[in-house]
Amino acid sequence: MGLLFATSPLLVVTIGALLLMLAEAFTEKTNKGDLALGTAVVMFAGAATSIAVWMVGPETLEGAGALAPYLLADRFTMFLAFVICLGGAMAALLAGGYMPEHGIDRGEFYPLLMFSSVGAMMLAAAGDLLSLFIGLETMSLGVYAMTGFRRGSRRSTEAAMKYFLLGSFASAVLLYGGALLYGATGHTDLVGIGQSIQAGLATLPLVIVGLMLVLVGLVFKVSAVPFHMWTPDAYEGAPTPATTFMAVAVKSAAFAMMLRVLLLSFGDGDSASWGAGWPPVLAGLAVLTMTVANLIAGRQESVKRMLAYSSIAHAGYLLIGVVATIRQNAHEAEAAVLFYLLAYTASTAGAFGALILCGRKGIEATSYEDLAGVGKRHPGAALAFSLFLLSLAGVPPTAGFFGKFYIFRAAIFGGGGLYWLVVLGLLNSVVGAYYYLRVIVYMYMREPAPGAPIAVPMRSGYVAFALLACALLVLALGIFPASSLDLALHAPVHG
Repeated sequence: MGLLFATSPLLVVTIGALLLMLAEAFTEKTNKGDLALGTAVVMFAGAATSIAVWMVGPETLEGAGALAPYLLADRFTMFLAFVICLGGAMAALLAGGYMPEHGIDRGEFYPLLMFSSVGAMMLAAAGDLLSLFIGLETMSLGVYAMTGFRRGSRRSTEAAMKYFLLGSFASAVLLYGGALLYGATGHTDLVGIGQSIQAGLATLPLVIVGLMLVLVGLVFKVSAVPFHMWTPDAYEGAPTPATTFMAVAVKSAAFAMMLRVLLLSFGDGDSASWGAGWPPVLAGLAVLTMTVANLIAGRQESVKRMLAYSSIAHAGYLLIGVVATIRQNAHEAEAAVLFYLLAYTASTAGAFGALILCGRKGIEATSYEDLAGVGKRHPGAALAFSLFLLSLAGVPPTAGFFGKFYIFRAAIFGGGGLYWLVVLGLLNSVVGAYYYLRVIVYMYMREPAPGAPIAVPMRSGYVAFALLACALLVLALGIFPASSLDLALHAPVHG
């Protein structure tokens, strides 16, 4: 019973996905809105069971470690399971309004979303290279299909093909790196690899090459520059609910995988040293990711594409937190990354939801010009969009502000503080505020050009509920950040 309860978040989503898939397949007139609602209910149930396991304490459950090292049922897993299920639930609710409106409401979207969530949760729980790869492929295959879900769109097909080819290549690189690590250490479990390296029993040249290949695979999955090429096209070409899922759930799972691999397998003094380990590489990628993404985002005319580059920039801020885990306050840095992922999930899901609400089929809000005057035509959507954009920009008292604050604090006060990295992060935050505020200016201070098509806001109870939930979470995390950070502090990677 202890094992079943410890793995209940994963089991709930898996069983729910199978049942909904059967319902859609064997019911002639299945209401697709019911599928969206059912998917959201299942994902919320997964989030609720992760909270229940957390409250009981996975470390107190007899038999909870029976699946270790393949799947680790610890507080880190439960925290990420909650974030992933929350992101999946928001994406399902957005799909419930978006898909019927745009004539692509096919039932297979929802099982794809749930099975991808199962893969993401496996990725967060994986303590072995084998289970990690299975989770990665389970998550990725569903996302590839959702990216190309708009069959009649060449842009969607191109985005799916590009994402599939580049993603498959990155997975192959990651798998090859894992094979080299197995050859060097004789282990596939992350802890065993780390212990072998620390004890000096590993073949050093193979370890170095394996680490390099694994890093390439990891930074691709978090969409860090220069491995970000797929992100803008995939985000723009995919249906917006699928984009939402990629931006929140996939990114959360990817950073969970990165923390597990780097801290469990390469957390020894040499591998995590500033002179010859992975920290300087990730620090350089963090600066490159923030700077390039923010500069390009400011030049976009498509709001959806701007949000794609915004997602890349936030990966750069998160990488600062990952680098800070090598310092004395590693625990606080890990917690800061987890808090940031939760805040980012609520803010980004809300931003994409508000963008969905601002336009109907054929008269969508895709560019800045399309949003001109939305503040008058749909004040509720404009207000919600403004809140989420301010959170992404890091304006107090929103969740996004404290997300960046905790990341930067962990980097500064970790002993031998990474001051220069924090300064560059702050400068990039100022640059990023430009394109977020630009949206607000268009919504409230611009009018549509004479004769230009005007985006007409849509109406959807599903989307409205998702926006309300995200707004409440953004405000709650911004007003009471300490309680959520305290929970994250009790979810260390090392269990």
